[in-house]
Amino acid sequence: QVQVVESGGGLVQPGGSLRLSCSISGSIYSATAMSWHRQAPGKEREFVAGMASGGMPNYGDSVKGRFAISRDHAMKTTYLQMQSLKPEDTAVYYCKVRIRGTEFWGQGTQVTVSS
Repeated sequence: QVQVVESGGGLVQPGGSLRLSCSISGSIYSATAMSWHRQAPGKEREFVAGMASGGMPNYGDSVKGRFAISRDHAMKTTYLQMQSLKPEDTAVYYCKVRIRGTEFWGQGTQVTVSS
């Protein structure tokens, strides 16, 4: 059973930084694509950042220049480095991975940006 687990969320002040992690377990296969999405209260889930194996990272317009996605060589773990955080970045952040054509989502980690 594939499991996708996010960690690293929390409360941070505006202008601060956080690093989220997402790890895959239960699969002998690596992911071919990994991405981060977020959902704020009352809003639809939106794309934040993503990258495919061998591809360049891409970002949502609202986070370009502030967030950076990275991954380990084995495509088993992905990270989201978030800087210059704003109150509007407050949301539950979800990790999505694609393994052999099937997508798996994590349960999400809460990020709250507030003074």
